[in-house]
Amino acid sequence: MSKIRVYQLAKELGISSKELIEKLSEFGVEVANHMSTLEEDEASIIMEFYDIDNKKPKDKKTSKKQNRENDETKGKEAVHEREEKKQESPKKIISIPEKIIVKDLAEKIGKSVSEVMGKLIALGVFATINQEIDFDTAEVICGDLGIFVEKEEVKEEVEFGLEQEEDKPEDLRPRPPVITVMGHVDHGKTSLLDAIRKTNVTAKEAGGITQHIGASEVEVHGNKIVFLDTPGHEAFTSMRARGAKVTDIAVLVVAADDGVMPQTKEAINHAKAANVPIIVAMNKIDKPNINPDRVKQELAENGVLIEEWGGDTICVPVSAKSGEGIENLLEMILLAAEMLELKANPKRLASGTVIEAKLDKGRGPVATVLVQNGTLKIGDSIVAGSSYGRVRAMMNDKGKAIKKAGPSTPVEILGLSDVPEAGDLFHAVREDKIARQIVEKRKLKVREENLNATARVTLEDLFKHIQEGNVKELNIIVKADVQGSVEAVKQSLMKLSNDEVKVKVIHGGVGTITESDIMLASASNAIIIGFNVRPSSTVESLAERENVDLRTYRIIYEAIEDIEAAMKGMLEPEYKEVVLGKTEIRATFKVPGVGTIGGAYVLDGKITRNAKIRLIRDGIVIHEGEISSLKRFKDDVREVAAGYECGVGIANYNDIKEGDIIEAFVIEEVKRG
Repeated sequence: MSKIRVYQLAKELGISSKELIEKLSEFGVEVANHMSTLEEDEASIIMEFYDIDNKKPKDKKTSKKQNRENDETKGKEAVHEREEKKQESPKKIISIPEKIIVKDLAEKIGKSVSEVMGKLIALGVFATINQEIDFDTAEVICGDLGIFVEKEEVKEEVEFGLEQEEDKPEDLRPRPPVITVMGHVDHGKTSLLDAIRKTNVTAKEAGGITQHIGASEVEVHGNKIVFLDTPGHEAFTSMRARGAKVTDIAVLVVAADDGVMPQTKEAINHAKAANVPIIVAMNKIDKPNINPDRVKQELAENGVLIEEWGGDTICVPVSAKSGEGIENLLEMILLAAEMLELKANPKRLASGTVIEAKLDKGRGPVATVLVQNGTLKIGDSIVAGSSYGRVRAMMNDKGKAIKKAGPSTPVEILGLSDVPEAGDLFHAVREDKIARQIVEKRKLKVREENLNATARVTLEDLFKHIQEGNVKELNIIVKADVQGSVEAVKQSLMKLSNDEVKVKVIHGGVGTITESDIMLASASNAIIIGFNVRPSSTVESLAERENVDLRTYRIIYEAIEDIEAAMKGMLEPEYKEVVLGKTEIRATFKVPGVGTIGGAYVLDGKITRNAKIRLIRDGIVIHEGEISSLKRFKDDVREVAAGYECGVGIANYNDIKEGDIIEAFVIEEVKRG
């Protein structure tokens, strides 16, 4: 069939030319009038449309009426079909992740980048082509464009090489319970542990406060119990929270003369959140004028109802000083552990938690870990957070070298590539190669997250910028001797932020304060806080040149109080430390009846007989004390100036080594007004 005019085709189909012109326009064929010509393919589409399901010979009498009815029905069907086709693309649901880059979103939904950015600007989000937006923002934009989106399900990544399968019931063996001792500062947690371990730790700690998590094993009636001593001060909330994750039973120490205090409440909340049973140890019962019922009442008010009062919490009265009730407490711990039926599989590769980690110059990264399942052996390849390595040496809580550690055993291990984060999970793997691959993947993931974090934009951004317009930032760099202390200081300082000043910890690390820390502080106008670490003379002079405020502390809450007071503009120092000079130990001599004497050279300033001293090894404070003797040749002297040699003896301390630095200082009262 060649070309045909509109009126001819209308005559053939038995409809009016007007109807046919309307039908043609519905099909996207525009014609001027009934005399216009149609191409063969255009005509065939119309003919097919009118002839569908209408192959039967038409009854002449009813043909016109029927055709009209058929036209209407088919016309409606065609319109409906086209509408369905139009709606097909919006009904197609596109999956997008939690965070997506603007450019990627435009590609996924098949729109131009400028169109997507236009919608973002209309929402008040000023994002560039390579910036990330969150799912909620993307959903709003796609809704405006008539596109349906859904959040992509995040599949949990299974790390190849880690033993993830569950243990068979026949492989499980009973394991010792892991106990965390919790409670308020000065309520006698460490003293209670001392009474159990019959050791004396408190005297060694600055200010009599436990500064690092200690882990120890105790044997009672042939059964082992593992104790974790979490520091009780508020600054160590993060440490305590971590302690509650690895523990089976929490022993809550409450002083009979003091009752429930803020940290006691915190400890209760941590234990409850971790679903850990609580045993209350009411300490200091040997003191006069105590009221145990008042303490029980306060505990009940905080959701700890003891057995005597119809609850299910065991309460044991103890005295860490006299040793009264200690045996009873240990029996109650064993009883509670028996009820829990604690089991682990010693035949599998080890897994557990890093309790503490630090960098030792002589031994490299040292991690205290708690083996929670399996058996850790010397020579095992392990992965701990973003560090890996092979176990070169293992020491138990008493410092004795051991070859293997079963479930619920705290050990100190050497051989890691890096210092892991306290609280990281560790796993033993079959080969070094697997350990390296897992860590490389983890590091890459962390790096990607950090890169994305810098360019993140959300709907709330606009309001944040307005709100934070007048907020000043106080930048702080934190350096400490162990990772747990870095965490604790960072968290405590962040809590100090108020309406006018926002505290921002820009860097936190393990080890001594270095020149790069000073340069970072100088560039970002930050204060450096050192906890249990000391800078070298070079670093101190660099800090002076760069006008960097460098402060060192031995007790964490003193640092927090200082920063808080400085922020409030109420810093009123009563005393200040004045460093007199630094002396380097160049040789050591053992003198019978006296102890170890250090042959020393005064590097700068002076050293005086009545000064207080601190012994620094590799930038870490090892000891703080007083000088017992100061000599030049064979004569006792009151002071030795820079550039001279002398003999130095430290009172009640003999662990002096070549290369140690002795820093002499005096505490001076600052006159007010």
